[in-house]
Amino acid sequence: MNKTDSKNLSMPTGKKDTDDIDLMALVLVLLRGWKIIALMVVLGLLIGFLYTRHVNPTFKSDALIQIEENAQGVEALGASISELVGAETSKAETEAELIRSRMILEPVVDLLHLRIRLTDPNIGYIDTIKRNYIETQVNTTDEVSLNTENGVVEIIQFDVSKAYLNQSFTLIRSATGFVLSNGLDNFKGQLGKPYQFKGAKGQINITVTGLPTGNYPISISKQTLKATTDSINSALTVEEKGQSTGIIQLSMTGTNQEQITTILNQIVRSYVDQNQSRGSEETTKTLTFMETQIPLLKGKLEASEALFNDFRKKHGTIDVAQEAGLLLSEKSRIDGQLNDLKLKKADLTTYYTEEHPLVVQINEQLKVLSNRTRQIENTVSGLPEIQREFLKLSEDTAINREIYLTLLKNYEQLKIVKAGQIGYARVIDTPTSTFNAIAPNKLQIMMLAILVGTMLGVILVLLRNLMRTVVKDPERLESKTGIPVIATISRSPLLSRLSKNKKTTDRMLAHVDHSSLSYEAIKSLRTNLMFGMPTGAVAGESAQVILITGESPGVGKSFIAANLSEVFAQLDKKVLIIDGDMRLGALHKMFKLSPQDGLADYLLQNKKSASPINGIQAASEVSSPEIETFIHPTGMENIDFISRGQSSNNPTSLLIGQNFNQLMEVLKTQYDYIVIDSPPILAASDAMVLAQHADKVLIVTKFNRSVEGQLMYAVKQMSKANVQVDGIILNDVQQSRMNKYSYHYHYSYGNNR
Repeated sequence: MNKTDSKNLSMPTGKKDTDDIDLMALVLVLLRGWKIIALMVVLGLLIGFLYTRHVNPTFKSDALIQIEENAQGVEALGASISELVGAETSKAETEAELIRSRMILEPVVDLLHLRIRLTDPNIGYIDTIKRNYIETQVNTTDEVSLNTENGVVEIIQFDVSKAYLNQSFTLIRSATGFVLSNGLDNFKGQLGKPYQFKGAKGQINITVTGLPTGNYPISISKQTLKATTDSINSALTVEEKGQSTGIIQLSMTGTNQEQITTILNQIVRSYVDQNQSRGSEETTKTLTFMETQIPLLKGKLEASEALFNDFRKKHGTIDVAQEAGLLLSEKSRIDGQLNDLKLKKADLTTYYTEEHPLVVQINEQLKVLSNRTRQIENTVSGLPEIQREFLKLSEDTAINREIYLTLLKNYEQLKIVKAGQIGYARVIDTPTSTFNAIAPNKLQIMMLAILVGTMLGVILVLLRNLMRTVVKDPERLESKTGIPVIATISRSPLLSRLSKNKKTTDRMLAHVDHSSLSYEAIKSLRTNLMFGMPTGAVAGESAQVILITGESPGVGKSFIAANLSEVFAQLDKKVLIIDGDMRLGALHKMFKLSPQDGLADYLLQNKKSASPINGIQAASEVSSPEIETFIHPTGMENIDFISRGQSSNNPTSLLIGQNFNQLMEVLKTQYDYIVIDSPPILAASDAMVLAQHADKVLIVTKFNRSVEGQLMYAVKQMSKANVQVDGIILNDVQQSRMNKYSYHYHYSYGNNR
């Protein structure tokens, strides 16, 4: 394999590793923010639980109606012709929309008084959560009622003018009956009696039969018809079950099982009644028409019979010739056909216009038969006058008799048909009450709450991570600041447990956790500093001065300074540690000493008697026994300590003065190492002054707490003061599988008891 192939094969692997690291970093960010995610999940569960308690249970009632399809029109002509026409829309779909119309719903609204709305204003959100179920109104054909804590509200009638529709009134029980008010008018009445009040906007008719005891208000209003039907439609579902089955399923949901079952049952009845009346509408109209025609035809028949009888009495019986008889028979048949066609046309014109194909067809047939009738009449006209008159009278009598009998027969048949006629809608299943709540689904809501809470928690953790980039990766710090990370100090679990006890003050690793990774990291820092010191300092010309500072408070610089001094003292080196934070220094607590007689006290005391002298004189004078009173033994071998002293209003001016310079000159001759704990860089400028006397300047930053931007700004501030930062100490690094930077730890080696 050539080099090019090797390079090509290696690139995808590297890319995959990078992707894995990025994905792992994202997972670790989420794992580190598990507390926020858990808090959001708990909050989501709490909200979900309160929601399930606040919302009333929802019930459902169902009904089934079958719509029968009748073969008419094209289908009646045969399968071969009907197959040429496309399938029509299912009749059930049309009926489903009809059920939701006001034509069907309005009778239900009026019957059950659904436009009357009763609510209990005394129930708040807390009450709904406590009770888990709030009573709702119940409508019957007789009254509207609502159960409350103090009794039952019962309303038989409540009618208002249009101006009062959708306006809320308040009902309160009084000593004599009730009081109805709307904020402007108060109407008084007695229970069980109908009342008619005249308000500013119109009349109010009301009949109250029951109210809660005490001063317990009830809200009552009268909705518009549209608002009520819209409310019913929002809870009503009407759809065809299956594809072209002709079966309609009606479903209604609500918070009261009996209420929705009653309403749905009345909707089914209203639809069936309307359907049946529509099915018999054609028959009814035909019977009405026949009832108007029968008396007329009967009178016409009686008149023709009377004329024929008179003619026969006057002229006797006439023997009509054979031809006349044939013509009469033919004309009689034609007249019968004309009679039938006219009857059909009268029936059709009840529903259709003259341009309808069936009406046009009948008109053409009438035209043909009329022409034939005229031909027969012309033939008969050649007969003798008496014979013609006889034929005419006998023909009129026969025709009128036949028309009358035919109409009377059809009338009786239609009456029989109407008596047994039913609609094309059939109720299969009537609404029933199951009393099984379909909502809220508590398990589903809780699962959704957990999911939403988790998603919000993840979003918050990611946003927090994007908005606040904390110190984590040593390599990233080095690339951002250009300063090497010379030590990563891991967190001591034992020291962390002890620090929770307020009575425990010892934070020296040598005394508490000398076999920990943290202590080994401090020793590694010591080694790094020893071999990184300037050549002159290593030769022993003067003490090596190490300045320990941080970008902000709370990063652990005092902890690093104290323990670093201790590991230097192990080398039989004389070490002095100075608390340079004359504002809030707490280094004395590490050694269980008092902060009095410290650096600030020395500088203030010598500032009063200071005078211009040369450096040699200053060194001799400052080295007087007076310094010894401000240097305190720590109780640890080879370690002395100078505390911060009394609080000073302007410690920076004390450090800039000659007294501190002279002090450092003398101390350098007496110690091998001097460790100075200075204030944070971003909190005060003391660190920049103290750094002028240091051989090494180290900045302590805290893992997963310090902000990268603050650290970079602190380094920039030191650079502006011409101070070179020699290294960064990453403190309190937590070793965990959830942290991808764990590979920066040193392994402990030896007896870890």
